[in-house]
Amino acid sequence: MAIRLEKRTVAIAAVLAAMVLVVLDGAIVNVALPTIGRSLHATPAMAVWVVTAYQAALVMVLLPCAALGESLGHRRVFNAGVVIFIVTSALCALSPSMSWLIAARFLQGLGGAALMALGLALLRFVVPHHQVAAAISWTAMVVAMTSAAGPAIGAAILSATSWPWLFAVNVPVGVLVLLAARALPDVKGTSRPLDLWSAVLNAAAFAAFVIGAEWLPERAGVAVALLAVSGIAMTTLVRREMPKEAPLIPLDLLRSHSFRISVMASVMCFTGMTIGMLALPFYLQHGLGQDAWTTGLYLTPWPLTTAIAAPLTGRFATQDSSAWLCTVGGVVLTAGLLAAALWPLHGQALPLAFFTMICGLGFGLFQVPNNRNMLLSAPRERSGAAGGMQGTARLTGQTAGAIIMTLLFTLTSVDAAPRVGLAAASLLTLAAGLVSTLRARSITGMPVRPADMPPAAGTKPLPRPGEETMRL
Repeated sequence: MAIRLEKRTVAIAAVLAAMVLVVLDGAIVNVALPTIGRSLHATPAMAVWVVTAYQAALVMVLLPCAALGESLGHRRVFNAGVVIFIVTSALCALSPSMSWLIAARFLQGLGGAALMALGLALLRFVVPHHQVAAAISWTAMVVAMTSAAGPAIGAAILSATSWPWLFAVNVPVGVLVLLAARALPDVKGTSRPLDLWSAVLNAAAFAAFVIGAEWLPERAGVAVALLAVSGIAMTTLVRREMPKEAPLIPLDLLRSHSFRISVMASVMCFTGMTIGMLALPFYLQHGLGQDAWTTGLYLTPWPLTTAIAAPLTGRFATQDSSAWLCTVGGVVLTAGLLAAALWPLHGQALPLAFFTMICGLGFGLFQVPNNRNMLLSAPRERSGAAGGMQGTARLTGQTAGAIIMTLLFTLTSVDAAPRVGLAAASLLTLAAGLVSTLRARSITGMPVRPADMPPAAGTKPLPRPGEETMRL
């Protein structure tokens, strides 16, 4: 039964505000790392772990949170994530030492993972089927605008008060999200028990991957060993989960050609995007002599253009057009990155503002239809797994992009690495766009359950399009 528009609006606001919490908390902390390090008498390398611990926790438990949401109910796990995020934000603000702060940030990432994994899944139960693309575009717009405003918000807080308020501001916002979440649908779980050994293997695989990637330039031997552990743990996990109808790693969804292609394209696109976002600041500051404030201004057109393009793309994204929209987006993003790498600037940075605008347009064109396809390629009862895989693909791409950029700085000079990185990023985003064309061959109309993907045990069949509306 469809619900009143007012309650649906509150439910959507709850999900979008939760996304703001998760994204903003990462964006505003980066600018404060030197201040936090000095305040807590920690080295810069130790301060970086404030970011690394948060990211590691996110990627370690995204898929287990998605599985837990399907088992216990999406709203219940989502609300638990909000509570954890509120409590751990307070712990971060009260941190007396760097070790305390890093531990609190790790726990905060656990709460953030529940929000990230289940937010989009809940939106699928909130809005009618024909508005799913629009809902995804809203999240893309909110994430882009939050990313763009994050550094400025962080700088404003630091200029007005002390760094603990970077985390304390999450508490009142989180309480509002928890109150608004009462309007979310109470999606009943399947009561499938969570396989704890699989969850441990999943966490070990991603933790070893993130930490190994972080240590690769400075502790190559230990890093390679950790990456090997990650590979072994992931292989063991896949073999353990393969026979299950609803596995922790959504192998059942990955059997769908359309879903699999979208995941591959997402990893490649986010890898290229991350390389570009890491390379451009160094290019502007070391290659073109810009200060930090001016550099931020030149990078702002990227997320702002994405925020504008995403809602427009959502209006045109249909199952018939999504593959080609992704292809066009990948090509446009490639053009922006390649122009930034090859254009003869002659010491003038202004053209880069235009090139970052092109990048933002391409990313907006790619992200919305690709995420839409990932979500709607999955049966409704597996929306949590699809959302978890979506977040995992994004974080995997971001981690891979950071590794590649770090290796380029190690192997080349600080002047050459940014332009080489931008060229490499353009190849990856072009590959993401071209791979997306493979989806066009499997389009048969939506929503569908792929023929080789049976319904999960104990679940209801996928509803008809007219029934894809929020229920109480």
